[in-house]
Amino acid sequence: MGKQKEQPSALSLLLPQYWPAWFGIFLLWLTILLPFSWVMALGRAIGRLGFRFAKKRRSIADINLQHCFPEWDESQRQQILKEHFEALGMGLFEIPMGWWMPSSRLQKLVRIEGLEHMENAKQKGNGVIMLTAHFTSLELGGRLLSYHAPFHTMYRQHDNPVVEKIMARNRIRWLEKAIPRDDVRSVIRSLKGNHAIWYAPDQNAQRKTAVFVDFFGQVASTSTGTARLAKLTKAAVVPYSIVRREDGSGYNIVLEPALNDFPTEDLEADTQRVNDLIEGWVRKNPAQYLWIHRRFRTRPTRGDPTPYDNI
Repeated sequence: MGKQKEQPSALSLLLPQYWPAWFGIFLLWLTILLPFSWVMALGRAIGRLGFRFAKKRRSIADINLQHCFPEWDESQRQQILKEHFEALGMGLFEIPMGWWMPSSRLQKLVRIEGLEHMENAKQKGNGVIMLTAHFTSLELGGRLLSYHAPFHTMYRQHDNPVVEKIMARNRIRWLEKAIPRDDVRSVIRSLKGNHAIWYAPDQNAQRKTAVFVDFFGQVASTSTGTARLAKLTKAAVVPYSIVRREDGSGYNIVLEPALNDFPTEDLEADTQRVNDLIEGWVRKNPAQYLWIHRRFRTRPTRGDPTPYDNI
């Protein structure tokens, strides 16, 4: 089981060194007072600034798109890249929406389908792994899904203790339980208690916990956690995705049937199946996927060049 970072005391978080973080949190809180359409417009504007000035992240995203969509020409790729940064900007302002916006406003923004798949999976009594991916509406998606399908969430502790304190408090407020991603024992305990667990495995994985399988035709170091957790607990795996509607009116959450014949005895094949599922979602909404992380950083052979070496 992983060890959680020690957090400063509540009193020490009032020291001047943390004032900029508190001010930033306050500014984010102010945005929930705005109409939803204004918040999204503000997010798009911030995203355009990010596209212009966050040159390193833009380069990473551009490299990822070149590798994953080689059939696109330059103009098509640049258009999706710009839309992606707009999606990142909107995602930034969806975070305070997920933390503080009243339920009466949020529930009007979401359409959800496939809840019967979650209910059918829970009836088996072995817990449910809610399999999703790192789309830009991920944080808000948890809050929206919790209205219909309560679950526990796995998360990575934030490096900034002020952000961590606010984030943890609000996740616990709206979700049943928040579990640090390295606390495997608690995850297993939740699943064996027939709870649902939120899980997104599509980041570059450390070599010791990964297998190398295909993602968009590229060899990608991929976490085996989905199959391993399912095998340990006999939990059902229910895929779900969240995307912004193109007309700007809100969000669609779609829960899919639990994976059949999963896991098998072939860990690599099971992990490939998860990647194929996520790839299918991304192809439908490429601009909303999180392209700014180094998905192909870990290579099969140590010391091999990566696509990001010249950034």
